[in-house]
Amino acid sequence: MGSNGPRPEFVSIVLTVRNEQTHLARLLDSLLAQTPPFEIVLVDALSPDGTWAIAETFARAHPEITRFVQRAGSRGIGRNVGVALARGEFVAFIDGDCIADSAWLDAVRAGFRSSDVVAGRTVAVGPVQYGLLERVELFQRGSDVTYPSCNLGYRRTLFVRLGGFDPRFVTAEDIDLNIRAVEAGATILYVPDAVVYHQMRPNLVRFVVQAFWNGYGRKQLTEKRGALWGSYRLRRLIANQRSLTAWLRLGGAFSGYGARLITGFGRRLSPTAPPTPELEQAASSPNGASGSAMP
Repeated sequence: MGSNGPRPEFVSIVLTVRNEQTHLARLLDSLLAQTPPFEIVLVDALSPDGTWAIAETFARAHPEITRFVQRAGSRGIGRNVGVALARGEFVAFIDGDCIADSAWLDAVRAGFRSSDVVAGRTVAVGPVQYGLLERVELFQRGSDVTYPSCNLGYRRTLFVRLGGFDPRFVTAEDIDLNIRAVEAGATILYVPDAVVYHQMRPNLVRFVVQAFWNGYGRKQLTEKRGALWGSYRLRRLIANQRSLTAWLRLGGAFSGYGARLITGFGRRLSPTAPPTPELEQAASSPNGASGSAMP
């Protein structure tokens, strides 16, 4: 970018992690390669492994761009706390087992110039048979709302106005947020040049377990929002199951859905989510940075 060009928008990169000592250093190194100005806001969910030690070392080396805290709770709580601490007008979410392409943040910024919600392209890395399966898409008002929070960006004021992620979800908290954004009149802009590489599960057992919890979260979604089967493109879903692995993934998801159906009595999700206190405080602080952080 030339010296006479417009100054890039300041973006807060928000991630919540737990037990990511294997991947975290590579992720943080990939974020250093992004075009400034930006900050990295990391929320560690009290990892018992070496994750926090890696975060502390990185924060000491880069205090000018880091805001790192520890906070127990779900992924939704962690991301909400991260946004509450964020100082940017925009927030870009990424996960601890991902690596950002060097042009990722530039592409996200470009998307924000025409939309308050930006979804990037997530490329699976790892065992091929566990990485070539498409998302189980869900459409609301003509928009795909299943873009994952490992590569998703929001204008901070919109995120806070929506109440952030619902902390009750095991998974599918990103779908719930995207649905609320679309219902509020926002458009989710897909930016394929905003590339994030996501590490797939290393074996079939962990892959199916992940599918189980994804199905569990989809059932939580129906509890909160009512029946959604009409919003799935079932014919397309069935047509995409072209391998044994794909059918195992679908079977795992239906098992998770059924498990929540059977065991969820008495704790079904109501339409109103409990607030995250830090995010409630941030609602009265439009410029962010409402809390303290290390270092």
